[in-house]
Amino acid sequence: MNRRVLLLRHGRTSWNHQRRFQGQADPPLDEVGLSQAYEVASLVAALRPGLIVSSDAMRAMQTALPIGEVTGLTVRPEARLRERSLGHWEGLTRDEVEQRYPEEFADWVAGRDVSRRGGESRDEVAARALEAFHELPDVPIAILVTHSATAMALCSALLGLPQQPHVLGPLANCHWTELSFENRWQLRAHNAGAPGPVIPRLTLDEDAPDAQA
Repeated sequence: MNRRVLLLRHGRTSWNHQRRFQGQADPPLDEVGLSQAYEVASLVAALRPGLIVSSDAMRAMQTALPIGEVTGLTVRPEARLRERSLGHWEGLTRDEVEQRYPEEFADWVAGRDVSRRGGESRDEVAARALEAFHELPDVPIAILVTHSATAMALCSALLGLPQQPHVLGPLANCHWTELSFENRWQLRAHNAGAPGPVIPRLTLDEDAPDAQA
């Protein structure tokens, strides 16, 4: 039986709206994000998943729990699906990072992996997410509720794509990447979600405040 996996990004937070870098900080969903979570729950529940695993961050769990309510499945928290740690950028807006750390900001704008800010590299995020992924029970369809940078790192690892630069753009809030396995992992859809515009706009790098989970 072919296996399908949805890598679902959480709903909007006030920090997303303010274009703040979140990383492993833990703001909850705002009112828009909560509405998004309930809307996406009915969409992905229609696929009849057999497993829901979520980053243990509050914003991810708040997105995953409505799916559990609709499907009757228990949400399994998984710390290794947390967002990429961003070091001293966390909590700052894009403008604040540009003012305080201009050289690091220049690396980010150029699409390079910023290591001087502390936190994790893309390869480190991919390694921990992949470790958790390989421990999942074998079910026909699994939902992994995670974050934009983590989803991109895991997706690239499964597809054999480079981590620098990321070939796929960042996920919008409550949108997902779908993969299927038939001899190898293949991409079925990217940035799928409820009908309507993909908001926030996609940017060049997963660490952008309006793309960061």
